[in-house]
Formats: sequence, structure tokens, C-alpha cells
Amino acid sequence: MKLATKLYGWVLLAPAFLPLFYVEGMMYPLMAPKTLALRAFGIIALALFSYLALAGRSFYFSRLRIRGTWIPAALLAVAYLSSLFGTDFYRSFWSTFERGDGLLTLSVCVGYFYFILLSVESSWWPRFLKIIAWVGSLAALYLVLQWLVVTSGMDFLFIVKPNGRIGGTMGNAAFLAAYLGMTFFLTLAALKDAGSQLRPWFISGAILQLFAILLTATRGTILALLLVGGLWLVYAAWKENENRRRYARAALAVLLLLSGLFFLFRTELAQAPFEPVRRLASISLSDSTVASRLFLWQNISREAFARPITGYGAEHIAIAFDKVYDPSAILEEWFDRSHNAYLDYFVQFGVLGALLYIGLVGALVYLGVRLQKLGDTSAPFLISLAAVYALQNFFVFDTAMTLWLLLALLAVCFVRASALAGEANPTAILNPRPATGALLGFGLLLLVIPVALQPLRANLLAFEAYLYQIVDVPRANAATEKGLTLGTYADLEFGYNAYFMYTEEQINRLTGDILHVAYENAKGVLERNFKRYPYDARTAVYLMQVLAAAPPGVVPDNVLLFEALARAIEASPKRAQPWYVLANLSIAQANTYPIGSEERLAGYAAAKDILKRYIALVPSLAKPHFILAQLEYASGDRAAASLEAAEGKIYYKGDLETANRAASYYESVLDLPNAAFFLREILRYDPENANARTDLSQLEAQGY
Repeated sequence: MKLATKLYGWVLLAPAFLPLFYVEGMMYPLMAPKTLALRAFGIIALALFSYLALAGRSFYFSRLRIRGTWIPAALLAVAYLSSLFGTDFYRSFWSTFERGDGLLTLSVCVGYFYFILLSVESSWWPRFLKIIAWVGSLAALYLVLQWLVVTSGMDFLFIVKPNGRIGGTMGNAAFLAAYLGMTFFLTLAALKDAGSQLRPWFISGAILQLFAILLTATRGTILALLLVGGLWLVYAAWKENENRRRYARAALAVLLLLSGLFFLFRTELAQAPFEPVRRLASISLSDSTVASRLFLWQNISREAFARPITGYGAEHIAIAFDKVYDPSAILEEWFDRSHNAYLDYFVQFGVLGALLYIGLVGALVYLGVRLQKLGDTSAPFLISLAAVYALQNFFVFDTAMTLWLLLALLAVCFVRASALAGEANPTAILNPRPATGALLGFGLLLLVIPVALQPLRANLLAFEAYLYQIVDVPRANAATEKGLTLGTYADLEFGYNAYFMYTEEQINRLTGDILHVAYENAKGVLERNFKRYPYDARTAVYLMQVLAAAPPGVVPDNVLLFEALARAIEASPKRAQPWYVLANLSIAQANTYPIGSEERLAGYAAAKDILKRYIALVPSLAKPHFILAQLEYASGDRAAASLEAAEGKIYYKGDLETANRAASYYESVLDLPNAAFFLREILRYDPENANARTDLSQLEAQGY
């Protein structure tokens, strides 16, 4: 039992190291391995706890009587009930590789809360803080090295080159900033009890974490830190001793001065070459990211209030988003989070779930205040952490790493408060049955296979399919088929993967029979998911697009195509792709008849009717106006074409697809000034476009 006890102690700490863990050669290599490992650790911890409890080890069961320790269990119970009555419990439980949340991960995180609460002694606190401080500092160091890779162009061993904003070992700038926004204060707390040898390292680590947060350019976390820091300066300027008041007032004056200068020169700073400064200075209601968030919050909230008690169930925020999606108001096409943790909980688990989540944050504040009354010097840092976490989660959402850290920290704080107040000794509630415990523990350990190992195999097969999509299509298809036979929750992502492989690569780079093989694979996987997940608008849209892009010689499955079109429009009425496909089907049929024939004009009329219906839904989207203008021109109605094109230009906000449509139309009608304008727009988004550059050169030679 000693070995099991020692191993159990390390398993309780193991998730603290996961922010540094990633595996190349997987789909979502920076997040999926973390989630799979966390779930595996959760199963191992449960198996060891069960064995130790049945073997007669004592635990602090009396701590369950502490007020507030019931909140995580209540949140988990509400989440399960909401998901049972929600859209699809299977999807709610397993989630996806990309996100890795769901009821399973929530269960593991809540399980860790109770394992820590029942198992550890108060001496666990400094050990926990030191590990978090080191991991946070190393994660920050990795991000700084990644930034140096980007800025210098050099390659560093083991440093992944980012796509877009640097995200370190999390792969996402906001995820890492949210995590470091918590570890920064825990590093300061660790500093209070650190020896003289560790203090310089922890000071350096805290500074490094702040710098890394700045480099992520995550405005929510940066603003939360500034606000909490400003509030502490205000408190210190009036409540601390004279010496500290003097320093606090000076720092407050400097902060106010810098803030004033920042707002005074905000327009200039919005053009600064340093991205964090540029993103902070660009905050406004017209900023595309801010506008997207406001659109999400306003519209998803409206959908959430349609189911305020039960919610949609875990992992079904996308259903609410798809209903309200409007391409004229938001740039991103697909969202499975609202980018507001509180709203996410409300949408998924109803008002009770949202209140219980707020209760978790409130419990941490309560414990911080209680520990301060008990004389704990770490209390101010805990209160600050809770405040930053609460503020930044208005703009981001929890990952498995931040949720685990929140619940683990909450458990440790309950333990510390209980120890400082004086607590009962641990007790064993069962007569020792080590053989039964060993059998139960072994049986529970087998759950690692479906929970972590099989999904890991499926993930690797999905990556293999992606890797060989061009050079060895049969191998890629075989990997997909094998991955699907494993019976994991990876089927949706196999479908998304097949769609991207076919529409973005294979259809452009393959020909003949091998293209037909690739098409049948994409169609088959998506059709299977279309039947399995009738609520998933994304699968319906992807299947519809694959069917509409069938290679030459393939007999189109029009029954399935129109079924997918109907479902896509029903699930997400304002999404453009289904309407465009419907219009294109009418145009393609019309083009089989002679120019000027009644049949051809009737086909164009049907396509125009479809586009007009879509424009009535989304009047301020530019692209359909230009498509309709081309149809009107092809039908011989130049006046109607000109009016539609004028509407399109009014609503044009700048994007490559619309610029291509507009340039094509204006060149067709010989409106050369407008053609030149949109050709310049094409080159702004696609500088390597040789055809646009040639056409523009000819127009500029004519003075346009």
C-alpha cells in the first residue's frame, strides 16, 4: 500500500505538468495530448483512490462538511442532467479532439477536486505552489522563445512555429494568457515561502510570465491584470503603512499618466509595429474582434433564454450559434464557444449551471478572505487570482488546463483553511478489503483504454490520413476507415478532415480514378455523420459542398444533396453556402440550353429568385448582390444588374471572394473605373494573383 500511496500522490500532481506537454504528429498536437493525458490521469487517480479506500487508508472525509465543498459536485450533477435532456448526450460526454472538454473532462476535473480535498495534508500547499510556479515559468519561457523564432526567423529545437498569434505550448494565445494569468499570482504566493536560493528564480519567473502575457496580445487578460493591479494600488495608497502608501501613490500616479498618454495617442499606437500595443489601442466597437464578440453575446444570449432551465447540454453551443449566424455581422464561420465562460455555462447548463460556475469563483474569493483573516500571507494573491480569472473569463473560456487548475487550487485552499482553523484527523470508513480494492482498481484502470488509448489511436490515424491525402490516397482512406472502426468520438472530426482534404487539396491536385476514390471517401464519411448527427449544421454544409463538387463522370446523388441543403438551411438559415449551391444548380441546368432560349432564361430566373430570397435574409452582405448582378446581366437586364452591383459596392467591407466577383462583373460590363478598384482589392488580399495584376496593368495604362 505504501507504493500505491506514493504513486497516488504523484498522480494528484501530474496534471500540473500538462501545460508543458505536447506531441507532434497528431491532430491538434498542442491541446489533444493534454486532454487525453488528463483523462488518463483521472482514471488512474480514481483506481488508486478506490484501492486505497478499500485497503483501509484514512482520508479526510470530515472535510466534506465544509461549506462550499458541494459546489463542484452540484455543478457536475446539473451538467449531466442538462446533457441527458439536451441535444445529444454522446457528444456532450466525449466532446471532440479540438476542444477536448465535455462531461468527461469536467468529471475528471471535479474528481480531482475531491481527491485532493480528501487526501492531502496542509503541507501539500507549498509543494503545489512550487510546481505551478515552475511550470508557469517554463511555459512562459517557451512562449518567449517562440516569439524570438517569429521575430528573428531562426529555428529553435523543440519550438513549434506558430500560425498567427503566438500561443506557446497551448497553441492558442488566449488559452496560454488565461493560464499564465493564474500562475503569475501563484508564483508570487510561492515566493512568500521560498528560500533564499529559490526567490530569485521565482521573481524571474513571475516577470517572465507577465512578459509572456503581454506577448500573447490577449486583451482580456492584460486588461484584467491592469484593473486588478490598479485596485490593489488604490487599496495600498490608503490602507497600508506610510512607506507603502507613498510607493503605491507614486505607482498609481505613473499608471494614470501612462493611461492618459495611451488614450491621447491611441490612434497612432493602433498602427504600432508591436502587436500587443496595437491590439490594445485598436479596441473599439468597430474593431472586428470586438464586433464579433458583441454579436455572439447578444444573439447567443437570446437563444439561451429560450431554454433557461435545461440548456442545450454540454458541447452544443454551436447549435445556438448556427441559428443566429449572420455573415454580414461576423467574420468567423463556425463557433462552438461564445468567448464568455459565463454565457457558455448558461447556454449549456441553464441558469443553475451558470450560477454554480460563478459559485466556484466566489468560493475562491471567500476562501481568500477567510485565509487572510487566519493570517495566511498568500491570501491577497488568491483574491487577485480569483479577480483576474473572473474578469478574463468574460472574454475567453476555460480549457481543461485552466479548469483543472481552478478546481485543484480551490481544493487546496479548502484544505489550508481547514488546517489553519483546526480539523479532525483522517478516518477510514470501511473495513480493510485489499483484495477487493485491488480488483476494483484494476477494473477501473481498464477504462484508460476507451477513455484515452483508443481515442489516441484514432487521432493518430486521422493525422495519417491528412498526411497521405495526396501522395497515397488509398492509404489515407484506409487510415480513415480504420479510425472509424475504433468506435470513438473522432467520427465528426474524421468527417471535417475528409471535407478539407477533398475540397482544398484533392480536387485541385488529383485527377481521374484516384480523384473519384477521394470523393467517395469524403462523401461516405460525411454521409455517415450526416445520419448520426442530424443537428450538426457543419456536417450538412460540408456534405452538401462535397456532393456539389463531384468530379466529372460521377452520377450526382441529388436526393442526398437536396436533403443536405434543406438541413443546412434549416439549421443555419443565414449561412450563404447552401443558397449559393441551390442557385448554382439552377444556373448549371440553365447553361445546358442555348443562349437566349426560354429554358435558359427560366433557369436563370429560378437562380435569381433563390438569391433574392437570400438577400432578403441578409441584405447587407455584398457578395450575393454581385452574383445577382452577373445573373441579371446574363439575362439581358442591364439596369437591374447595375442596381444590384451598386448595392453590392455599398455593402462591400473588404474580402477576396467578393472582390473577385465584383471585378469579374465590372470587367464584363466594361465599367473600367470600378473594375480597377476591385482589381486593386484582389491584389491587396492576394498579391501573387498574376491575372489580376495583368488586367490592372492594362487598365492603369488607360488611366484608370
